[in-house]
Amino acid sequence: MDSSSPLNQVGVRNYALVTLAYWGFTITDGALRMLVLLYFHSLGYTPLEVAMLFLFYEIFGIVTNLLGGWVGAKFGVKLTLYGGIALQVGALLLLTPVNESWAVALAVPYVMVAQAMSGIAKDLTKMSSKSAIRLVIPQNAQSSLFKWVAILTGSKNALKGVGFFLGGWLLSVFGYVNALVIMAGGLLVILLSSRWLPSGMGKVKAKVKFRQLFSKSAEINILSTARFFLFGARDVWFVVGLPVFLYSKLNWSFEQVGGFLAIWVIGYGFVQSLAPMLLRRFGSGLSPQAGTIRFWTAFLVAIPGAIALTLQMGYPAGQTIIVGLMFFGIVFAFNSAVHSYLVLAYTEDDKVSLNVGFYYMANSGGRLIGTVLSGLVFQLYGLVGCLWASTVFVLLAALVTLKLPNPPAATAHGG
Repeated sequence: MDSSSPLNQVGVRNYALVTLAYWGFTITDGALRMLVLLYFHSLGYTPLEVAMLFLFYEIFGIVTNLLGGWVGAKFGVKLTLYGGIALQVGALLLLTPVNESWAVALAVPYVMVAQAMSGIAKDLTKMSSKSAIRLVIPQNAQSSLFKWVAILTGSKNALKGVGFFLGGWLLSVFGYVNALVIMAGGLLVILLSSRWLPSGMGKVKAKVKFRQLFSKSAEINILSTARFFLFGARDVWFVVGLPVFLYSKLNWSFEQVGGFLAIWVIGYGFVQSLAPMLLRRFGSGLSPQAGTIRFWTAFLVAIPGAIALTLQMGYPAGQTIIVGLMFFGIVFAFNSAVHSYLVLAYTEDDKVSLNVGFYYMANSGGRLIGTVLSGLVFQLYGLVGCLWASTVFVLLAALVTLKLPNPPAATAHGG
């Protein structure tokens, strides 16, 4: 059995610092996404044009996760964590000059560049935070690792929901430019806490060769592929299709769209943080195994298809989406929580930033294809088309996990 309290005083402090930085960044990340989406849609941009604004955000996230893992292993995760936050400040300020007088041909590439900075910032921060948790939890404490990862990830998603609401609220109350400046100021405060985190966290003593970025175990490759399809399945309808549908088809206000998506993401994060307790109570009591992720991914396959069928049958769209999103969020939260645990359970300390970076590169790849398809499929086939695309993506994720082995037992890590 694991030690029930594996964190010492220094570990608790480091965990708190990492979590504070991740929380602060996450709020602005969610707010910025909602702010950009609603502001540019209100200026008359088509769903595909709105999706293109996020294209570099996702593309550079892929590159960042790959190279960021190498940088983290070489120089430590403190550099990548707070470097990501500093880049986000720059991205927010870079977006302030854009207004309705700019031509689409100028505004789109300019915003794409600023979003590229934000994508780099987001994935540097995420990779660093997840890697740091592996480093403060002893290798022989697998159930504790699941608990602390779930708390970090669940709270992050809840606060991203707060960010969605904050983005819509700031846009309505303060306007586009002032909202960006307020968020940049908040992140500058977070940067001041960087001096308390040890500078050598995650730094590998041996020389890190570039080819190690692509030299992964079968378990990491399988899990990364499943992650690609899983997050593509979420974003193919959630990123552009859903908020534009709520705003343009159901005539919801900025605050209503942001508030609804905020409530959903907060609830999703809450369920994710409770996943270890719920799985212990209603499952086998053991840390998640390969069969755990296979079950929850297979369960998720039916939900977007069921929502699409219900909409096609003519049931009220608002009620259908609210109920359908509730079920999708609960099941997706269990999937995400188990995924986030397994990538660390398959990873040793000296490879953590490399493996986590590679894994979240696949995550960003799924988000990229989901984002582009969300705008394109919504423009061609509406929200129902996005939901059927989501069904196909989840099915592919479920098929990939059939080859996933169980993670090594805690004793295999020196416990």
